[in-house]
Amino acid sequence: MKKKGIFGGTFDPIHNGHLHVAYEALYNLELDEIIFIPSGNPPHKTSKAVTDGKIRYDLVTKVIENERRFKVSDYEINKKSLSYTYETLEYFKELEPDTQWYFITGADCLMDIYTWKNIDRIFNSCKFVVFNRSGYGKKEILNQKSLVEAKLNKEILFLDIPILEISSTTIRNKLREGKSISYLVPEGLNKVLKEMNIYK
Repeated sequence: MKKKGIFGGTFDPIHNGHLHVAYEALYNLELDEIIFIPSGNPPHKTSKAVTDGKIRYDLVTKVIENERRFKVSDYEINKKSLSYTYETLEYFKELEPDTQWYFITGADCLMDIYTWKNIDRIFNSCKFVVFNRSGYGKKEILNQKSLVEAKLNKEILFLDIPILEISSTTIRNKLREGKSISYLVPEGLNKVLKEMNIYK
């Protein structure tokens, strides 16, 4: 059975922190492939301006083009309705029923998991993987992990990896201010973002 990871996010824009998580998940979980899924209309960001999905999709495509085990899907950005995680997971599970799916997300999502829609269907469709993020101590994450596991009677995998303090918001702000982001994004993306001028 193949093992594939689903790594969703706004990726506005994708940066080295995202790739760091993806590679750590790929190696630590021994996955065959990771699929990046730029969010379409995330319910938790309806009040925030998000760059057009096609642009974010194209940026991810460019960044991962030389990594054969990384793929990108336009499933969510093509949806007209809100992008709910349980629907995305069920779509891929139906697409490849013989694949073991892993859903990769940050500790912040674990903390507010009960605000998510149909969490039982989420856990029934995948192995739920949480990676550590700044602002949350390991003890706090493991405690929440145990509480959620007990309540839902499901296992949660914890990916204890080094934290890279990079945010898409910081990158957008630096671009607007004309500052270098070459140390925050993959090689070549810095030039593309400046040429596209989408964050000015």
